[in-house]
Amino acid sequence: MPINAATLKTQLLALANSSGIHKEQTDKYRLLLDQVMTNTGNELIETLKLFIEAIVNENVSLVISRQILTDIGNQFVRLPDDVSKVVSHFTLEKVQPRVISFEEQVASIRQNLSQIYEREENWKEAANVLGQIPLETGQKQYTTDYKLETYLKIARLYLEDDDPVNAEGFINRASMLQAETKNEQLQVMYKVCYARVLDYRRKFIEAAQRYNELSYRTIVEENERMTALKKALICTVLASAGQQRSRMLATLFKDERCQQLPTYGILEKMYLDRIIRRSELQDFEALLQDHQKAVTVDGSTILDRAVFEHNLLSASKLYNNITFEELGALLEIAPAKAERIASQMITEERMNGYIDQIDGIVHFETRESLPQWDKNIQSLCYQVNGIIEKIGLVEADWMNKIMDEQMT
Repeated sequence: MPINAATLKTQLLALANSSGIHKEQTDKYRLLLDQVMTNTGNELIETLKLFIEAIVNENVSLVISRQILTDIGNQFVRLPDDVSKVVSHFTLEKVQPRVISFEEQVASIRQNLSQIYEREENWKEAANVLGQIPLETGQKQYTTDYKLETYLKIARLYLEDDDPVNAEGFINRASMLQAETKNEQLQVMYKVCYARVLDYRRKFIEAAQRYNELSYRTIVEENERMTALKKALICTVLASAGQQRSRMLATLFKDERCQQLPTYGILEKMYLDRIIRRSELQDFEALLQDHQKAVTVDGSTILDRAVFEHNLLSASKLYNNITFEELGALLEIAPAKAERIASQMITEERMNGYIDQIDGIVHFETRESLPQWDKNIQSLCYQVNGIIEKIGLVEADWMNKIMDEQMT
């Protein structure tokens, strides 16, 4: 039956002054707790606070207070979120002076409180609450899997709050543990979080490599593998032009699964060094996340910048030289901006060539004919294969007949 605050205070005082073996006293506290939990609303909050304050008092044996505080923590999970949040914060405040004595109980309360904030989509507070569990510095020895899972959860919460800096800090802590775990699910969670952090930090080519690795993990469900592959493709397109991106483009282009993705058309044009027009990017742009739509220092979006650089590299394979005016028209930007991008790419050795500012011309370094010839043949073969596949879809019987004739 319910118990009011005045009666509870009297019974707690009598119990604190009584003597007896630990088991008997623990049972009496549990009976009182059961009565408190039958209360509702403000009466429940008030009596719970009285009970918690009494149980963590130094006059109560630590053996008893730990057991009862564990029981209280288990009850918090069953309470309405608003009530649980209030009494959880109250408990953490009262326990703080003796937190070393109640590390396990505090960790459990923080886990539940973090889940409440997560349900409210208060990602930052959910992460902060979990981050205060002393996983490395406390007296309790936590398992590797528990620490790894907690660090990954904190990192994920910070990512939901668009805070990749704090997320990266906890990913770095997790990285020192992930090699020690045999839990394959946790290893996959680590790779997912790490890829997302790289993505948020605009380290797109590294993120693409991690997403691509995830797309081959059989422990991951098929639809999630395809999602990882799509993210790998998007990050590759957004990455700065250069050898690393060229290798990643080749890897994805040769992966037949990419043909099922809505972004395949952009991948194909990039791999085959074709010029991409701004009007062709609308569908691709709709797939980008908010952090991928950010504006760079020169006023362009990340996608715009990536496409400018791609088109510039494509132009370098079509022309020996080009004026700033013509280059600007080709890239659909101002000539001065085209010059700056070309200058930066040449300086960073992502493109071979030099700039004649007096005549206003970009000179591309003469290419060796044999490697370029090989690449042109490879490109032609891919296009022929694409035509054959399309014919096979429309005229399967005719195609099978031709194939049989060739075999004989």
